[in-house]
Amino acid sequence: MDRFDSMRLFISIVDLRSFTRAAAALSIPRATATNAIKQLEARLRVRLLERTTREVRTTVDGEAFYERCRALLHDLEDAESSLAQRALSPQGRLRIDIHGAPANEILLPRIQEFHARYPDIELAVGSGDRLVDLVREGVDCVVRAGEPRDSSLVTRRLALIDQVTCASPAYLRERGTPGSPADLVGHRAVNFFSTARAGFYPLEFQVQGRVEQHLLEGWISVNSADSYKTCAEQGCGIIQVPRYGVARQLREGGLVEILRDYPCPPMPYSVLYPHSRLLSPRVRVFIDWVGGCFDERFASTS
Repeated sequence: MDRFDSMRLFISIVDLRSFTRAAAALSIPRATATNAIKQLEARLRVRLLERTTREVRTTVDGEAFYERCRALLHDLEDAESSLAQRALSPQGRLRIDIHGAPANEILLPRIQEFHARYPDIELAVGSGDRLVDLVREGVDCVVRAGEPRDSSLVTRRLALIDQVTCASPAYLRERGTPGSPADLVGHRAVNFFSTARAGFYPLEFQVQGRVEQHLLEGWISVNSADSYKTCAEQGCGIIQVPRYGVARQLREGGLVEILRDYPCPPMPYSVLYPHSRLLSPRVRVFIDWVGGCFDERFASTS
């Protein structure tokens, strides 16, 4: 029995003037109640209760301890009640960081839904490619693509998202359409770089149950998803992106899917947050909302 439970038991015994009635009220054996009070008195090195055959009374020290216990438990219950209310209606400033594509195409188009549900949460949304030190910078959570590398953070997988290899019609007229990854010799890529790794990201293909990586030469490299797509539309080279991000371009013919028989591995998306942020109701409700948005968007493909 911890200290607060011992204090609650002590108060109940004083109020009911009986070990038996207090034990019954708290649904514990009478022997447990007796031993708990003995341990409490031993720890405090004072006698708290006088036992007679007819009733239980507090000693002078017991009466003083009783008053302090009542005040402490009242404050504790007040604090718990306050936190419970905040959990029902979370409030305060919430700092999040989300890269451009999921921010602009998945979450921000629905952000008014989140605000309507939690009007007392103030959002500060950062976006960019750089690595964020969540603890040092006071960021509550981030949404990221790729396999998480920071083991010090809690990770919640949001979805595995279908990817597509594509290029512009003008590029394919100039260079030809590859029939397999082996035909990529002589082709160019719009190369993508980030602070998360050294060098460019290779193109990846699933070939006979294994993943092949092909790093193509290219005359332009970018670190923005929007720039990546724009360069491909301008005929600068081949790209691999989540399908949802180029759905319009594929539908309208600005980009053409290639190498359909050699699909890219799906792209994992996750939300990450420090262990300590889990206790904040506003972080918890935002993570749950983000998870719902991804579930609704990608349930049939993840």
